[in-house]
Amino acid sequence: MRNITLVLLFVVTGVFAQKQNYNLKKGYVAEGYDVVAYFANTAIQGNKKYSTTFDGVQFKFASKENLEAFKKNPKKYVPAYGGYCAYAIGAKAEKVSINPKTFEIRDGKLYLFYNSWGINTLDMWQKEGAAQLKEKADKNWLNIINK
Repeated sequence: MRNITLVLLFVVTGVFAQKQNYNLKKGYVAEGYDVVAYFANTAIQGNKKYSTTFDGVQFKFASKENLEAFKKNPKKYVPAYGGYCAYAIGAKAEKVSINPKTFEIRDGKLYLFYNSWGINTLDMWQKEGAAQLKEKADKNWLNIINK
């Protein structure tokens, strides 16, 4: 009985920990925007009827075609740093919410950014050196998820 309890504890803890590494504002990754559509340079709100779960979290899509594309290769479309602001992860090692309309596709990966109250971190990311900030963000993200 003790072994079963330990196994359940690890499973529940693992699922909870995974969800902590995703920005789930509004209950979905990317605030419910279609992560596949970003790769066509479009920020579009997803529809509940085209939704799925991957890695224990929910994603919405604007079309059945985008949902199917995601299901075929979900890791391609999952945003970097769990959908938190890439600039904040790189510059400050902090989880910051995003504006789902502010994004960049870089080296085949989706990066999302904060953009509100006159602060556009995508602009800052590009001006301050996206390549260096991405390198820092990659390291910072590993530290964040391994805490």
